Amino acid sequence: MRKRNIIAVFLIVFTVMLSSFTFYAYQIAYTPNILVEAAPMKLEVSHSTSFKELQNELSERRIINDPVSFGFLAKLKNLDTNMKPGNYTLASDMTNIQLINLLKSGHQTPVNLTFSNARSLSQLSKNLVQNLEIDSAQMAQLLFGDSTARHYGFEPHNFIGMFIPNTYQVYWTATPKDILDRLKREYDNFWSQERIQKAKNLNMSKKEVSTLASIVQGETNKMDEAPKIAGVYINRLQRGIPLQADPTLVYAIGDFSIRRILNKDKAFDSPYNTYKYSGLPPGPINMPSIAALDAVLNYEEHGYLYFCAKEDFSGYHTFAKTLKQHNKNAIKFQKALNKERIYR
Repeated sequence: MRKRNIIAVFLIVFTVMLSSFTFYAYQIAYTPNILVEAAPMKLEVSHSTSFKELQNELSERRIINDPVSFGFLAKLKNLDTNMKPGNYTLASDMTNIQLINLLKSGHQTPVNLTFSNARSLSQLSKNLVQNLEIDSAQMAQLLFGDSTARHYGFEPHNFIGMFIPNTYQVYWTATPKDILDRLKREYDNFWSQERIQKAKNLNMSKKEVSTLASIVQGETNKMDEAPKIAGVYINRLQRGIPLQADPTLVYAIGDFSIRRILNKDKAFDSPYNTYKYSGLPPGPINMPSIAALDAVLNYEEHGYLYFCAKEDFSGYHTFAKTLKQHNKNAIKFQKALNKERIYR
């Protein structure tokens, strides 16, 4: 009888303990413990982040409500040795198990990579790493690599034309090569059969279109006027007249603060000096936008051979078919520069 009582007591105690343990196990696994009653939040886990550093960040940012239960379950599920780097979106009221599975899966949230303009690959390297784990030095190392441009079908002097300014979704952990591979695919996608045919109609390659588009972009930020400016340059190219584009000369000199080209500047010896050398320069003088590229491909047909900035400094231009009329327009603009004391 006594033995039965002992067994009964043991079973009761065991059942209570088992129930308690099961209830606690359920709580630590499935009870909300992440951002309890808080807004969703981003968490970046780099390749160098240790499990201890992760725990500290979760606690310091008050992402986690009960660090002990998370740490216990995380080690039980081997998160400390199987944590995947990435940019994660943590939802409100997540459970420990949900966070652990997320960090083990590597299912990260893409980030936006946005770049709109750059005059050089050096400047571009900084724009390409926004919101990414890599830094501009890593990107620059690849961009300026001996064979990188050629690997993608370009030369160093026209490589910047591969990059089509836009917003792209990429992973935070992307490597420099991942980014360049992606942007080459975007370049190929941009150059549809329709655009390629328009370039052929101009007797221009894709790279030459990019070069001319960069000049158009250097001339104006008024994209409603860009096709008209493109038409002037195409007229000059077709007639064998030097482009005489001020932005190419500024690029050649390397002083982008210049607001007024002087006659002495036109003697500057550089293949980018389109006053001195006919045809297109060797490559783009900036990273042309989609609008500038399409302005060239859809240029306005007209008889203008000249244009000059308007004297009201509106950013728009006055166009002319003859040198005589152009000189009159240029005098008006030069007087406006003098009045504003803009001599350089």
